[in-house]
Order: sequence, then C-alpha cells, then structure tokens
Amino acid sequence: MKTLPNTIVLRPRFQLDLDTSAETLLANFENLDPLAITCKRMDEHVFLKFKPNEHHFWSPQLHLEISTSQVPKTTKLYGVFGPNPTLWTFFMFLHFGIATLFIVVSIWAYSSFTLNKPYGFQVGLMILMGILWFAFYAFGRIGKRKGRPQMQQLYDFMEETLNK
Repeated sequence: MKTLPNTIVLRPRFQLDLDTSAETLLANFENLDPLAITCKRMDEHVFLKFKPNEHHFWSPQLHLEISTSQVPKTTKLYGVFGPNPTLWTFFMFLHFGIATLFIVVSIWAYSSFTLNKPYGFQVGLMILMGILWFAFYAFGRIGKRKGRPQMQQLYDFMEETLNK
C-alpha cells in the first residue's frame, strides 16, 4: 500500500487495488469496535470519523468507496480525506460571501469613479475584504496543520482494518 505523501493538499485522495473481495473488506469495517473512531457504512461507502471525545474543530474524516474491480476477487478502494462537512460549508460560505461583496463594492467604486464622485471608501472596503480573504485562507491552513496527525491516524486505522 502507498503511504500518505508529506504534503497534504486540500482534499487528499488516494486509490488502492486490493486482492480481497469487496464484501470481505466491507464486513471488516462493519465489525469494528474502535475506541476513538466511528465507522458508518452506506452501501459501498464507508465514513471514518473521530468520536466526540477525540473530535476537535479541525478533525478530518475519511470517505472510502470500496467497489468491485473487473478482475475477479480484486477490489478498488478510493479514499478522500476532508474536513467536517459543516465546517467545509461554513468556509465556502465565507469565501463566496467575501467574493460577492468584493464584486458589489468594486461595481460601486467604478460607478462612483465614472460619476466623478469620491470612491476612497469603496477602495478601502475592497482592501479590507482582500485582507479578510487572506485571513480566512491562513486560518484554513492552520486548521489543516492541526488536523494532519488525525489524518494519519485515520489512514493507519484504515490500513489496519484492511489487513485483517
């Protein structure tokens, strides 16, 4: 199996080819009693998350899709690490909100400029929104760094479960 690369991208993905049937692998994930990680299964999809006592604001989750390959008795496993969906939605809402406000204020500034009215306030707001966007970006990067050890825990837990 491949290990995780040293650099963690936005939503790291991996793919594994395994010499075990999909039903066996899915059964391995169903019959777990882990201390810190919960496992939810829906058809061919398995979601690995940390339990509330181990969970913090930046805790990641691992989504696995286990599907049968065309070769008999082999399985393809697709994995995606991601943040908590609520956190992801919140950050996307903030980024799109700032982008929308930036566009609105830039139109307002352009209108004021073409009408020979003062537009310094609008330019100041645009600069403030740029600073806010960079602050959100930095905040997200810090969060990714804090979630990295738990990503490795999830990956190790997945490998351990697959090798049963």
